Formats: sequence, C-alpha cells, structure tokens
Amino acid sequence: MTTSGRKPDEGERYRAILETSARLICERGYEGTSMQEIAAACRMTKAGLYHHIQNKEQLLFAIMNYGMDVFEEQVLSRVQHIEDPVERLRACMRHNILLVTRGWSKEVIIILHEHATLTGEARAFIDARKKKYVDFLEEAFAQAAQQGRIRPVDPTIGAFSFLGMVLWVYKWFKPDGRLSDEQIAEGMVDMLFPPIVAAAVEGQPGTSSLRVVPRSTPATGTDSGSGTKEPT
Repeated sequence: MTTSGRKPDEGERYRAILETSARLICERGYEGTSMQEIAAACRMTKAGLYHHIQNKEQLLFAIMNYGMDVFEEQVLSRVQHIEDPVERLRACMRHNILLVTRGWSKEVIIILHEHATLTGEARAFIDARKKKYVDFLEEAFAQAAQQGRIRPVDPTIGAFSFLGMVLWVYKWFKPDGRLSDEQIAEGMVDMLFPPIVAAAVEGQPGTSSLRVVPRSTPATGTDSGSGTKEPT
C-alpha cells in the first residue's frame, strides 16, 4: 500500500504538506482540525490540497506512514547492527526518546496520539509496521536474558515496559524545562539498563551473578568498598 499516486517531482511539496498538517493536528487534535484549516496552513486552496490528498483519513494515514519512515531511519537503522543486545536496547531507547522530544517529529507523535483513529486497511498497515518494532524489542530482551545480561523477563513484558517509558515522554517533556532531552534520555537508559558486569558467585565455580556498576562514584574521602551494588 502506498500513501498516494503522486508523481516523483511532487515529493518535496507532498512532504511539506504532511509536516505542516502534522504540526496542526498535534496542536488541535485530529477531530478538531478541518481540511480547510490544513489547506490554509499549507497556503493552498482546499481544492489544491485535494490534488495531493484524497480525504482526511488518507491524510492521517500518510502522516503516520511518513512518521514510521522517519522512525525507521532515525532509530532502527542506527541500532540494528549492534550485536550486544543490551547495548542495542540502550541505543534504541536513547534514539527513540530524542526522536519524540524533537520538534520536527510531529508525525511520530501523531502515531502515538491518534493510534486508534485509523480504520480498516490503513490501520492494519500501520499496526503491522509498529508490530515489527515490538518484535525487534522482544528479540533483544530475549537475547539479553539468555546471555545473562539482564534478569530473566518475559520478552513481551520487557518490550512493552520499554515502550511505555519511551512513548509517554512526549506527554510531559518540556523543551524549556529543567532537564534537557539528552539528560532525560541518558537518565532513562541508565535506569532501565544500568551498566552491569558478571561476577563469579563465591564458592560456586562456573556460576555468576549480575552486579550493577555505577557510571561514576563521587569522591567522598572515605572507603566505599567495591563500588558495586548487588541487585535485590
């Protein structure tokens, strides 16, 4: 399925329509935004807009499909080559958080906010693209658990916990707030995937346990021991 039958030389104009429409829908909501308002924001007549877009739901589908393209380019393509499953998840979380906090990613936010608005074939198509991301995360969680890099966890629980943290950020993040999106990304990554090392269990050769290693240990002037903390 394609977003439209547009000619190749209309690509730039078409993307501008999607990006402008996405910003407007993010501000007012899908139901609260008319095609006339979208046309005006795009500096077009309504008839001119319909030259590119069949109807309002097709526009929403096109925005979401474009958003998935952006997501795959900015997130998945940057982490799929990482062999270590924990590092793959850490990098994926960081890129995903930055994607949903950056102002130019309105198309991605619409995928999250208007996920139940599409119907029929269009909804099934977008859901199938999103399912590929869930499968990607489940595989990484399964590999990490099998390798002893994280505590045993059902891959589905791990994947949706990951998504629940990441995809909700756009609701509370403030660009002018106390924390930058970089700080939020690093903090969330370290909270869910703290750096860990395998250490032999004393008296049990051939077995190991996981110890959390802090990123840095503040100088206190006193002996703080090994600087590691056993998980509870």
